[in-house]
Amino acid sequence: FAEGSYNRQEVFFNAGPNLGSATLGTVGCTVVPVPTTCNAFALQTLGAARLAGVDSVSITTTAADLPFRGINNQREVQRYVIGAEGEFDAFGKSARWDVYGQYSRSDLREQLRNIMNVARMRDASNAAFAPAGNSGGYATGSIQCLINVDANADNNDPNCVPLNRLGIGVADPAAIDYVLGDPYRKQVMEQYVAGANLSLTPFATWAGDVSIAIGGEYREEKIRGSVPEEFQPARNADGTTSNRWSVGNYLPFKGSYNVKEAYLETVVPLGLGLEFNGAVRATDYSTSGYVTTWKLGATWAPIEDIRFRVTRSRDIRAPNLNELFQAGTANSDSVRNPAFVQGDPTSGPQFFPYSGLTTGNPDLKPEKADSWNIGAVVTPRFLPGFSASVDYFRIDLEDAIDTISAQEIVNRCDEGRQEYCDAITEDPAREQPGPPRVPYLLIRSQPFNFVSKLVRGIDFDVAYRLPVGGESSVTLRGNATRYIENLSDTGIAGVTPVNTVGAVATQASTPKWIFRGSLNYETPAFSGTVTGRGVSSGKYLANAIECTSGCPTSTSQAPTYDNNHVKGTFYVDLNLTQKVRMKSGSQAELFFNVTNLFDADPLLLPETGLAAASTYSDLLGRQFRVGIRFRTK
Repeated sequence: FAEGSYNRQEVFFNAGPNLGSATLGTVGCTVVPVPTTCNAFALQTLGAARLAGVDSVSITTTAADLPFRGINNQREVQRYVIGAEGEFDAFGKSARWDVYGQYSRSDLREQLRNIMNVARMRDASNAAFAPAGNSGGYATGSIQCLINVDANADNNDPNCVPLNRLGIGVADPAAIDYVLGDPYRKQVMEQYVAGANLSLTPFATWAGDVSIAIGGEYREEKIRGSVPEEFQPARNADGTTSNRWSVGNYLPFKGSYNVKEAYLETVVPLGLGLEFNGAVRATDYSTSGYVTTWKLGATWAPIEDIRFRVTRSRDIRAPNLNELFQAGTANSDSVRNPAFVQGDPTSGPQFFPYSGLTTGNPDLKPEKADSWNIGAVVTPRFLPGFSASVDYFRIDLEDAIDTISAQEIVNRCDEGRQEYCDAITEDPAREQPGPPRVPYLLIRSQPFNFVSKLVRGIDFDVAYRLPVGGESSVTLRGNATRYIENLSDTGIAGVTPVNTVGAVATQASTPKWIFRGSLNYETPAFSGTVTGRGVSSGKYLANAIECTSGCPTSTSQAPTYDNNHVKGTFYVDLNLTQKVRMKSGSQAELFFNVTNLFDADPLLLPETGLAAASTYSDLLGRQFRVGIRFRTK
């Protein structure tokens, strides 16, 4: 057998306005040389009289006069598979085998549109009135970029166009073109897979045949990328980097790893309706080493109408290419001195300046989870077509991969944890002499294996299929999950694990109930389905305190809100499918789909009024899709 597929996708998304703030001088805008910052537009707009005694103007704006920021990503995916399969007799029974090879490739282009160039935005915003006889030949009194009319000829940029940020419809289009750009990164991801599987029935017990499956697989994954020099973070003379763009300071990265796996699975009937199933898998990662995973399970059907099941397993999730090898992006800021915060004023300054680089961590280990699943399935003979199941699950996750802030890396190093100290170095060239000495830190923010999680809940599933008039049927189905507990322990000192069950506002939230129900009518030629889906109401933040008076001090661990309630959601979808037979014997299938049929609102958050994350909230509103599928003989 052979299979090939190709997919191309392009997404353009409005990522919001070009928010910005700056403090610009107003004194000396008509004199050269002038202060390092100046805004002649403030003088022009507000007038010298209103700015008398004012030596600077702070501007904070949504930049409505600038185009919105955009995300414009493209993805091309190719996948090719070739293999063979067959059967043969073994131990008097039929055995099945298959072998296969696969190659997959994804060509990615991540691009941001209309992003502020930090240096150009600074230069275009610093505008002064051109003096008489200026070397640039600008008209006396015209507003020009300060760098082009000051006394320093070495900082001139003839392409600089001054940008007026005070108003709407006042920005020069040429200035907009000067300060905005479209940084991007290209990446190629490749995957090579080869494997073989064999399933057979080598013997039987008094209760029935014992089935066994064995197999192995080799997989290799690679990533490589490129970023034009003009879009990478700027490299300073001292070897450090600084942000060239307000966001999207892409860096190229590359890496690869391979994994070799072998597995054994079996099902053993024990009689009296009892059946054992088990599996073991040996996995060897080139990056993180060897690990064993396994599953032990049993089912018991004392009568035809009910079956009990239980599973205990050890599972893993290995770090992906991004977590291992991402080159990341650069940023600069400051972090608090932990010793100063702890009450030692002699330890140095309250804050340390730093340059940060978000990178992957090739030393990551696989996440490990111990899981329990206990449940039952009911299919009563007195009600044909009806089935119901309920399952309790518990997942204990250790060494979960997550990232922490630069501040937390400094805090943990101060606690004596060497793996975090290894992520910090000092730049002597940028150190501020004392006393007290103020070191300039270089901090690599990268993922670590440090989070523990506990998740518990119950899954429900009910279905009833009712035949209607011969070959037609109506099917009702509903499923729901009731979360009981979702605890995440980061091990950060002073941070108490919070049960997020009952919060619905963010990606990290866990609603108490997630539910879905459907009604389907089906004939040999037509199918129509109405689906309802949603989540229960809950809190904005699980650890928030709701109060309107006498509130305690709001902290990151216990923030206060006058309204901590978020409404639940309920959406209805419609799907219609019509089959058409052609004279040639081929088949066509016409489909029509409406998502969010009644255009219900997304979850709105009390703090901002914005829509919640798209995990549970429909951000796009009503969507239509229509299409046709063909199948030829």
